[in-house]
Amino acid sequence: MEQNKKITIIGGGLSGLTLAYLLHTKNISATILEASSRLGGRIQTVKGENGTPLELGATWFSDVHLNLVALLKRLGLEKFPQYAKGKSLFQTKSFEPPQEFYIPEAQTPSYRIAGGTQSLIDTLFENIKPEQIKLNRKVVSIKEIDGGLEVESENGETLTTDKVVLCLPPQLIGSQIEFSPRLPNEISTVLPSVQTWMAGSIKFVLEYSEPFWRENGYSGMLYSHAGIVTEMYDHTNYEENKFGFTGFLNSGTSVYTKAVRKELVLKQLAKLLGNSAATPLAYHEKVWTDEFILSGNQTINRPHQNNGHPTFQEPYMNGKLYFSGTETLLEFSGYMEGAVLSAKRTFEKIIA
Repeated sequence: MEQNKKITIIGGGLSGLTLAYLLHTKNISATILEASSRLGGRIQTVKGENGTPLELGATWFSDVHLNLVALLKRLGLEKFPQYAKGKSLFQTKSFEPPQEFYIPEAQTPSYRIAGGTQSLIDTLFENIKPEQIKLNRKVVSIKEIDGGLEVESENGETLTTDKVVLCLPPQLIGSQIEFSPRLPNEISTVLPSVQTWMAGSIKFVLEYSEPFWRENGYSGMLYSHAGIVTEMYDHTNYEENKFGFTGFLNSGTSVYTKAVRKELVLKQLAKLLGNSAATPLAYHEKVWTDEFILSGNQTINRPHQNNGHPTFQEPYMNGKLYFSGTETLLEFSGYMEGAVLSAKRTFEKIIA
């Protein structure tokens, strides 16, 4: 491929940034248009009162995620195993004591990224040119013109480019972007029914000054069928000097206010882990239903519905439009590995 070709990537999440980074290694510049005011997509790390990296988005991976692990190594980022020592809890009924269980250490661990998952996003950004990134650029139309494509943003800006790579959830592509000429029926009818992984989830994080649960012999791991917290894990940092929990809340509680959810979380944890759980330094949460991940209510009949659909594997608009992103793959769809692998495969198609 000619290095002076203009490439536009729509979506500044892990897939879009990885693709821009890979192109940069070949001295090919790409412009990223990101609809929101931040990079990372479904990766979002916030800092607690003590500076604890707290994950509101993608967090875990394992050794089977070869492409993600290789990327971390290439970028000089460290991984560390999820803490699981001690008693874990399984709460079946609110009026019965929780069951206690242990996870053998010999099992394959899940890993986290030292410094928080956001460090992957930040490091990718550092390896491309800042002027390549345009935030608050929600794309509303892509039009085929002589020799290229014209991309229009909601603010009225237009950009002429040779190739466009779509690195955002397919469901958003179908609902927010108008194509001229229209995409073939085979793909346009699939787009609205592609499940966006994490859409509708509620993730929460808590920060504490001390790891009281570890001191009391608990792993911090909790699964519950009875409380607002459905699953939870120790969220102590890589250096083991900042402490907290992260996990998921019952998605049905999205109708509650944040204050009510926090109250119910602390009440449940105090009952299970003691009064120390009732006084965190910080509580943060993320309801994953905003305009950057979901448009309207999806009708999903099965997990990963239409992820990796065959129509995503081919280019459109005479070879100028590509679909990328974690939902476009059959393998590892919804995971960070899927985002990295899709970027890698799109990169190989572009430079071929």
